[in-house]
Formats: sequence, structure tokens, C-alpha cells
Amino acid sequence: MKKFFALALTMAVAVSALTGCGGSGEETTGGDTAASGSISVVSREDGSGTRGAFIELFGIEAENEAGEKVDYTTQTAEITNSTAVMMTTVAGNKNAIGYISLGSLDDSVKALKIDGADATVENIKSGTYKVSRPFNIATKADLSDVASDFITFILSDEGQAVVEENGYISEGSAGTYTASGMSGKIVIAGSSSVTPVMEKLKEAYIALNPDVTIEVQQNDSTTGMTSVAEGGCDIGMASREVKDSELEKGLQPTTIALDGIAVIVNQENSISDMTSETVKSIFTGEITDWSEIA
Repeated sequence: MKKFFALALTMAVAVSALTGCGGSGEETTGGDTAASGSISVVSREDGSGTRGAFIELFGIEAENEAGEKVDYTTQTAEITNSTAVMMTTVAGNKNAIGYISLGSLDDSVKALKIDGADATVENIKSGTYKVSRPFNIATKADLSDVASDFITFILSDEGQAVVEENGYISEGSAGTYTASGMSGKIVIAGSSSVTPVMEKLKEAYIALNPDVTIEVQQNDSTTGMTSVAEGGCDIGMASREVKDSELEKGLQPTTIALDGIAVIVNQENSISDMTSETVKSIFTGEITDWSEIA
């Protein structure tokens, strides 16, 4: 009888150990937590150039019966007001999905392959990764000499080197820049996606022209375009094309770089590749649960 109870106890301990090792009920793939549960869609605010480019590139913006462009982003989406907040939100929620400027990507979140292509500068240049948009600045005709000189620097060999050093894509340069020795103040406002590279360009320019002060105000693309049109700043930043309605206000656009848009998920999410059609279905609310994605 004692032998029987000893054997029963041994079996119970073994079953308990097996349950402890694999009984959580949570599927794993390659060490990552498998995606499960309701999808938390995270989007940018109205006026964001990144949102404008994202919904256009993925077909989330479409014409209604009246021929008007409508943004069909799901009403349940959590709205963030900057690239930094978007990244923090996705990094803190294992079921979240969002999007950011490729140049701002770090290892706090995971960028998905789209249609089999990694979100990299090389793949954007080759045309393999198709989710990209221009970084534009806009000015009015009465631009100051010092602001004009700063734009000359941005488009020069030296300025475009700064663009590429910070993970963005140059579309060519206008030659070597020579320090002007100017003084004065430049005010720049707009896109939070363009702001990081603009800050780097500012640093490089001031190193050559120490008597110039540059103030960079981070908000969104639409605010930047409105501000320069109304005289609130010298240069506006937009992480999208400048709209016809903005051009009608006398804005003169200049493309300073090309940037990709990375679709991001939490680092614990096991999914690494997604079709552009699936991205559209998630952000329009057609797909609402991770279990619906093969």
C-alpha cells in the first residue's frame, strides 16, 4: 500500500510539472508571444502628414458617392498626437498596431514586412518597399535672406549628407555649401516626423553659421502649412505632399528628403509580415482580432 501511494504522489508531481511548463494556454512562436485577442488600432491625429500619407498609400482614404475623399480609419482607433507618443503607445500594448516615420524607428517596437518587403532605406530606393512619402518644406515669396541660405544648405551636398546619415533618403543635392556668415533668426514649424531630421540640419548649419538662431516648433503638417501661409513662421514642414488648397495660398514647396512609413507592432507580437490589404482591413475596422490574421 505504501508503494502505491508513493507511486501516485510521483505521478501527481510529474503532471504538475508538465502543467507548469506548458499549461498557460498561450501559444508561442520562436520565443515570441503569439498574437491573440482584440487588435488595438493606433492612429495619428487629423492634420498629421504621416496619417495623410498612410491612409492614401493603403487605400484607407477613398472617394464616397459624392466624389469626396473620406478617411475610413476605424472610429475605435486610439489617436496619438506625435511620433514619440505613437511609439510609446505601441511599445506598451502587446495587441497594438500603428505607424511611424521609418527614420524614427528604434528597437522599442517592431516594423512589419509589407507584402514580403522589409521596411528599409535600401528597399525604398529599389522600389521593393512601396510605403514611402516625401518630406517637404514650404515658404512664401518674401523669404528672408538667412532662411533662404538655410534652405540652400539643406539642399547642398553637406545638408543631404545629414539627411542620409539620419536614415532618410536623399533625392540628389545642389552642390557644395559655403558658410555665409549671416546672422538672424529662422522660425520653422510643422510635422513631428520631419522635426528630428530638421533638428539635425539645424545643428549642422549653426556649426557653420554660429550667429544664426533657428527655432523648430513641432506640431503637425497642416499646422506648419497654415503657420507659414499666415506669416507665423519662415518655413513650414510637411511629411506629405503640399495640398492644392495650400498652394493657392502662395506656398512654394521644396522636397528635402524621401521617407518610408513603417507599420509597427509590439515587440512581443509574433507576426512579422503583413499584406497591404490586411493593413487596410485592420485600420478600417474590417479585421478586429489577431486570430483573423493567418
